[in-house]
Amino acid sequence: MRISIPKDIRLPLALVGGIFLITLLVPFLPLENPVQMLMGSRLAPPSLENPLGRDEYGRDVLSRILWGARTSLSVAFAAALVAGIAGTFLGLIGGYFRGVAELLTVRASEVILCLPPLLLALLVVTLLGPGAGTLIISLGILYTPGYARVVYAETLSVRALDYVAAQETLGTHPARILLRTVLPNVMSPLIVQFSLTVASAMVLESGLSFLGLGVVPPEPSWGLMIRSARSTMEQAPLLLVWPCLALSGAVIMLNILCDKLRDVLDPRSKSSPSGASTRRRVAARLLPGLVGDDEASVIQIKGLTLQIAGLKEQPVVRDVSFSVRPGETVALVGESGSGKTLTGLALLGLLPPAVKVTSGSVEFTRRDGTKVDLLSLPDTERRKLRGDEISMIFQDPSGSLNPVHRVGDQVAEAMLVHRDMSSAAAGERAVELLAKVGLPDPERRARSYPHELSGGQKQRAMIASAISNKPKLLIADEPTTALDVTIQAQILELLDGLRRESSQMGMIFVTHNLAVVAEIADRVCIMYAGEIVEEGPVGEVFAAPKHPYTRALLASVPEGGAKRLSAIPGSVPTPDKFPAGCRFASRCERASPECKIGILSLQAVGDQRVSRCLKWKEVA
Repeated sequence: MRISIPKDIRLPLALVGGIFLITLLVPFLPLENPVQMLMGSRLAPPSLENPLGRDEYGRDVLSRILWGARTSLSVAFAAALVAGIAGTFLGLIGGYFRGVAELLTVRASEVILCLPPLLLALLVVTLLGPGAGTLIISLGILYTPGYARVVYAETLSVRALDYVAAQETLGTHPARILLRTVLPNVMSPLIVQFSLTVASAMVLESGLSFLGLGVVPPEPSWGLMIRSARSTMEQAPLLLVWPCLALSGAVIMLNILCDKLRDVLDPRSKSSPSGASTRRRVAARLLPGLVGDDEASVIQIKGLTLQIAGLKEQPVVRDVSFSVRPGETVALVGESGSGKTLTGLALLGLLPPAVKVTSGSVEFTRRDGTKVDLLSLPDTERRKLRGDEISMIFQDPSGSLNPVHRVGDQVAEAMLVHRDMSSAAAGERAVELLAKVGLPDPERRARSYPHELSGGQKQRAMIASAISNKPKLLIADEPTTALDVTIQAQILELLDGLRRESSQMGMIFVTHNLAVVAEIADRVCIMYAGEIVEEGPVGEVFAAPKHPYTRALLASVPEGGAKRLSAIPGSVPTPDKFPAGCRFASRCERASPECKIGILSLQAVGDQRVSRCLKWKEVA
């Protein structure tokens, strides 16, 4: 198989490869013994026999340069590798789990930064004695915090993205998420960090050897050669030039190569070749889910209340209750900040760290007919449900797909986690799912990276991943928001078709678009400021709303024959400013003093309809 090397890295790769090849072949080259002394030829100038001359002990300089490269590169790479492994582990753990884990990993490693490098080297040399092994340990300890900081910062950034939440939704174990999802996305800065570490380690190794704290004479080392050349600068200045040129050239070439590799190996870059770097999967299979259906509600939410840390008196989501039956689509509708997405994330246990569930229950009926409270399940059990019996489609398709993995691999991920099947079988099934959701040329799309797909194609891929295990509950969090009108219609048609095809699957559709609700939903829950203010069948609610907020939303939609749109005055209050009584009272033209007292509860206002309004009869 022919391997194509991008043009940008051919020259630096050839130069660095040449340096490494020479260091590997040094023992087999026709060179003088680098420690052999010929005192009669001290400080001999360059000649055909000795191209770089001889040093103050009559040793061949060329031989010592090449053997010194072997020593310096070995020490630098070994130290960078040790520091890289340790620092990456600490940064991943601290950045993903935060809290105590961050304190024990990243913050603890930063104590090393308080120690001057030479003092740390002196301490290690005192304990272990001088030598190359001591240098590797010293430099490894010294550079570990740098790796930990870089990985920690990148992990925090990646941790907040949707495709990580999507993996959690699949029920993937944290170790697999760290290895397969987070680690590949922090590799690009790690390559740069590695190049900087190797370069810095080579310089520091030379400096420590120069001070007598590193490689032990007469072993060849660039640092020792610089140290020795200092005493003969006036008689033979070239003895100082050769090791300095070797050190500088190696450092520059390493930095150039690693910068180019960073750009080429990152699939998010448009210059990245489609065949750049294949990755092996970490085997992680769970027992297959049991098959079975129940005519009862797929999910029953009762009194769900969420609290943000620091807002002890005012919950951000309060007393949310609704159910979803098999084959039914329930829409959660409201303005931004109404708590729709938080409600959906609470069902999966994917709430942000600052948000906690303070009360309520979420009863989910599994395929085998057993019922479990999702809020009381341990995370290991809830993880088995995510991506298998409960799936979620996120709002931003560009942020939901991992940019460093092929689309087909990501669609197959849920099946590999929850089904006992081979990678090949999962890959074939992924292609079938991509075809099912309407992607043209599914085989090619399966081999593509996310940046090679359009927004609508990415969303179709996310839907394929979400339905791969035939879930009982599908949560769609504004899946059409980032798409144009034509693609929105296609996605809605696709979701509606999937619902009709799977009569036992229930769907929660989170949106702010009432036109979308009218097209796809059976029942609608209108949310405002963290509360459900009205619920009922879509046709009845839209025809005769029984809450002023619902009526105001309908009046503001640019549909129908209205000559003038009606705007809702004001904005949704922030959680720390939620008022007592009706939270919509400050924006309602029918509000009276009694609307602003106490806590209003939902009341029945008809068959299968409820409203959180004291004056619902006036509204109707």
